[in-house]
Amino acid sequence: MAKPHELSEFLAQVERRAFKQAAYAVRDDHAALDIVQDAMLKLAENYGQRPAEEFPMLFQRILQNAIRDYFRRQKVRNLWTTLFSSFSSGHEDDDEHDVLETLSSHGDEGRNDPSDEVERGQTLKLIEEAVQKLPQRQREAFVLRYWEDMDVAETAALMGCSEGSVKTHCSRAVHALAAVLGKKGIGL
Repeated sequence: MAKPHELSEFLAQVERRAFKQAAYAVRDDHAALDIVQDAMLKLAENYGQRPAEEFPMLFQRILQNAIRDYFRRQKVRNLWTTLFSSFSSGHEDDDEHDVLETLSSHGDEGRNDPSDEVERGQTLKLIEEAVQKLPQRQREAFVLRYWEDMDVAETAALMGCSEGSVKTHCSRAVHALAAVLGKKGIGL
């Protein structure tokens, strides 16, 4: 059984990565923050007494389910919005220009040349934009495998698909990213 400080330490460790993962999936920082907070609360309330080594898989499963729930709610909300908008006067306020801001994750490496840091920041932004444009399943597989460092079996279990599907999604994601970044002069 996990001790309360082990749960707190785990949540502190995954907080930033979970936010980035949710933000890539839903493309809305505010919604991503809500999703991560809900996932953390569910882990603490429902599974806080489990052994600490079970937290990573449990949390990823909860987070993925929360992201899927968000899309389900959005689908229903969009259906009703579309239906009601047909009765409106036709005024649209399209305010969906949320851009992920680059988070500096390497604060200890501040001794580099400023031009290198600017270049690295621009490269990270290009990569984030390219990841955002991937189809959802490819993006999910890519983030879990390469950024969360999960193996194929863990990723397949979280995504609810076969290991072969995970490999296919990852391969397609890598090829798509390589093509987009190659056009920008960045080789992988």
